[in-house]
Amino acid sequence: MTPRLRYAPSPTGHLHIGNARTALFNYLFARKRGGRFIIRIEDTDIERNVKTGIENQLDLLEWLGVTWDESIDKDGGYGPYRQLERLKTYRRFAEKLIEEGTAYKCYCTPEELEAVRKAQVARGEDRLHYPRTCIDKPPQEGPYTVRFRVPEAKVYRFEDMVKGDVSFKSEDIGDWVILKRNGIPTYNFACALDDELMAITHVLRGEDHLTNTPRQLMVFDALGAPRPTYGHMTLIVDEHGKKLSKRNESVIQFIDQYRELGYLPEALFNFIALLGWSPAVENEIFTREELIEHFEEDRLSTSPATFDPQKLKYVNNRHVKRLDDEDLFALVAPHLEKAGIGKDKGPEWKKSLVEVFKDRLTHGAHIVELTRAFFAQDCLYDAAAKDILRQDGVDGLLAVFREKLLEDEHPDADVYRAIIKDSG
Repeated sequence: MTPRLRYAPSPTGHLHIGNARTALFNYLFARKRGGRFIIRIEDTDIERNVKTGIENQLDLLEWLGVTWDESIDKDGGYGPYRQLERLKTYRRFAEKLIEEGTAYKCYCTPEELEAVRKAQVARGEDRLHYPRTCIDKPPQEGPYTVRFRVPEAKVYRFEDMVKGDVSFKSEDIGDWVILKRNGIPTYNFACALDDELMAITHVLRGEDHLTNTPRQLMVFDALGAPRPTYGHMTLIVDEHGKKLSKRNESVIQFIDQYRELGYLPEALFNFIALLGWSPAVENEIFTREELIEHFEEDRLSTSPATFDPQKLKYVNNRHVKRLDDEDLFALVAPHLEKAGIGKDKGPEWKKSLVEVFKDRLTHGAHIVELTRAFFAQDCLYDAAAKDILRQDGVDGLLAVFREKLLEDEHPDADVYRAIIKDSG
């Protein structure tokens, strides 16, 4: 069977590190196994959807080099690929489950449900489950939700590609809503039904989705459909072990920010691939093709992945060193222009300047920091530096160093002459 994997973002925000990793690992798995990679848009959370969310996701994935075989722009015969365009399908299957007795209509109002919940809390009940008030009610007029009838005393067990044997007891899960009053499906119902109808064979996602799995397994079993193979990747944490979130300001979260800073897409792809996965070879710098070649799902880590910004800079620097002169200049030129560096100089002067710092450059915008000292009007020295400058012989040593830089045979003499002139 041809492997079919999917990345299913909600357009409630722009592409961030966690979602990019999910897409990337599903892409690597599909490409390594000769399978298909699908992007499905889960846009049923209408109130939270961002206008540019879908475009941002697709644009940045393409920039990273994560290409897809099927999506809203490539129909592979399993569409539509946007959930809001599949509402009739969800309702049809919800009605099928009702007819088979696997689901039922619930006419309880939100106020009644809240009163039940408060009473359960007041009684100190451990499980705040819906008490099946409507499970045997005859059809009524008025709005209703559709609830899944959770089997009693059943264990949902599956073999996770990352976590191994995982199980959940049905008694820990109350009869959950699969279709809301407005006809919009809930996440777990739509997700499982789409996976079945799109013939998804493997699901790689973050471990925060682990508790969703038993509900989705219920849907597969109710439909008599084969279950996909699941793999729940460990969390991405910062250097302090704190889970990355949009409120965590210690790490840049969004892919478009890295693009604006002048990080290379192939380097970011390389770095993200190492967040929770390790190759069998002793190397960390890979092209996309090499990562596809080396990817094995059994090497996904069982420990949290630490996002190290310094390691990202190192990886990006290694990829920067592979650039030819033209591509290197194209990377840094916008940042030189924005900072006003060499604005009265020609392109050859700028290219020579960039070449001086190529080995140290970690990303495009870094060129501004590296060259700032040469173009600052004033140089400030701390106490330790002043003590060194006062030592005997330092003036002579600096004079010799300056002359060496300006010697005609020095490969960067013209650049240094211009720098010294501009900086006074």
